[in-house]
Amino acid sequence: MKFTAAQIAGILEGEVVGDPGAEVDRLSKIEEGSAGSITFLANPKYTSFIYSTRATITIVSKTFNPDDKISTTLIKVDDPYKAFSKLLEYYNQVKLNKTGIEQPVHISKTAKYGENLYLGAFSYLGEQVQLGNNVKIFPNTYIGDNVRIGNDVMIFPGAKIYSETIIGNNCIIHGGVVIGADGFGFSPNPEGEYSKVPQIGNVIIEDNVDIGAGTTIDRATLGSTIIRKGVKLDNQIQIAHNVEIGEHTAIAAQTGIAGSSKIGKNCLIGGQVGIAGHIHIGNRVKVQAQTGIGRNIKDDEVIQGSPAIGYNEYNKSYVHFKNLPKIEDRLTKLEKKTE
Repeated sequence: MKFTAAQIAGILEGEVVGDPGAEVDRLSKIEEGSAGSITFLANPKYTSFIYSTRATITIVSKTFNPDDKISTTLIKVDDPYKAFSKLLEYYNQVKLNKTGIEQPVHISKTAKYGENLYLGAFSYLGEQVQLGNNVKIFPNTYIGDNVRIGNDVMIFPGAKIYSETIIGNNCIIHGGVVIGADGFGFSPNPEGEYSKVPQIGNVIIEDNVDIGAGTTIDRATLGSTIIRKGVKLDNQIQIAHNVEIGEHTAIAAQTGIAGSSKIGKNCLIGGQVGIAGHIHIGNRVKVQAQTGIGRNIKDDEVIQGSPAIGYNEYNKSYVHFKNLPKIEDRLTKLEKKTE
């Protein structure tokens, strides 16, 4: 789909310098620009590329004035980076704005859906499924019985949404996500064998939640596993049964959260963090990467290490950790002198 410089300037509230009819159909880096692409110049380090770029259109600051001849049409805006980000968002919306039902798919007779549904090929809608308006479900997606999904939700290929799951509005669920699989519940007997404990709860995901590719969220044993509004989950995260994650908390990849732990609002959790079961983490907590948490954490703490200690305390201790070989060598020499 092609856009002219004039159309783009209208979207960005910018000013065209050059050919308002110049057309583009793709985005590019300024150093890799080619005919038919649009790029931007925000970092002064890349200014030299504007004189050699082959991009048809370049977004620049209103204060930019070229020192040499340029071939690219300019769109001048207040903030080139924000303007290009807005354009990326607009481009993504246009690219993903699919509607209609492809074939083959399976839609149960009791399933209901709103306006502007897109249902990709080889997808499955179970009994009593309810979908809101503007839901986009890409191919090879499974939606189990009694699942409820709100408005403006996008589910990418290969996601599996098990029965009874509830998903709010404006959520994005990436490929390979599994929501509502059984929690890890087993009961041992005296012989060392395990019997499965039925997991009969569900998963509730509130509004404006993003879930990265390959992340898994287990259903509760009883009650609900809850992901509150505005939560952002990276790829390949494991969230166990009956966990609750507070509003606007962000969690990086490969973090694992064991059953029944509660995480507060506005927390920032780094990659490869391990959180033990039945732990309570307060609000606005910052957890450094590869931290292991086995205790309750109060509001506003910043922690690191395994087992976790205060971030500043960890950094002070680390000075001694890395000097242990030297310290050991000094002790050995002192012992020899005193023999």
